[in-house]
Amino acid sequence: MTMVLKTPTVDAVREAMAALREWQHDETPMQLHPGDIGWNYRFGKAETAAAVRTWSRDGRILAVGMLDTPTLVRMAVASDAFHDEDLARRLVEDFSLPERGVLPEGAVSIEAPQGLLLHDLLTKEGWGVDDPWTPLFRDLTEAVEDPGVPIREIGLQQAQDFADVLRSAFNTTKPTREYRHKMSEAPFYADARCLGAYDDQGNPAAVVTVWSAGPGKPGLVEPMGVHSDHRGRGYGRAITVAGAAALREMGSSSVRVCTPSSNVGGVATYKAAGFAARPQIADRIRKV
Repeated sequence: MTMVLKTPTVDAVREAMAALREWQHDETPMQLHPGDIGWNYRFGKAETAAAVRTWSRDGRILAVGMLDTPTLVRMAVASDAFHDEDLARRLVEDFSLPERGVLPEGAVSIEAPQGLLLHDLLTKEGWGVDDPWTPLFRDLTEAVEDPGVPIREIGLQQAQDFADVLRSAFNTTKPTREYRHKMSEAPFYADARCLGAYDDQGNPAAVVTVWSAGPGKPGLVEPMGVHSDHRGRGYGRAITVAGAAALREMGSSSVRVCTPSSNVGGVATYKAAGFAARPQIADRIRKV
């Protein structure tokens, strides 16, 4: 059957997220998680649908991509399609031809799970590799320790706390109260938790959003940030531990996150929260 590339409608994004949930397993490499699309909902329903791409054959979705930026697509592939030659060749074509509506001309990047046949074909086409990232994982079989600081759920009433911490943590003006409100509109948001760590005066010090892919599946940390006024005091570790505990309560088997290897402080924070680093990975890049 012919491979079909689609940009889903607003309602059809649920189908793509359901496929992503099905493909998440502890033994699979780091790949696009339903929580990544959930976090993208901070921009709105229509904007998120416009950023999603699906590749299907005979009515079954085999791959899902999300345009994290206009020049970066992040991928996940069905476990039994990692070495599907028809899919791999179609992906290379769609990534290479701007008229297919995935990536533009010029310098672009692809984040795809390790082990895909796609990587071999991209190498043959002259694609290179970008700077390394470090995937980190924590098993949730055993009970999670107490974070050691006051933790509160960040609901819609605390949306400003959420925005304030992220703006400070990432030195940006983008996060707003609306981010938290729009995130709640994401499909499967019932399987997410947004938490905050607070200091003794009740000021928000750190926030995390964690996303479950369902019972027995790995959850995701996206995003986690510490307010600049509270760095170096253990709040990053504490809020990450709290997020892991929340995922375990929701039935997640493990929790994962990926951060640039150059972010030495971030890697150290996750390790302090009980995460183990896996071998580094890198995006595939096509230079100008």
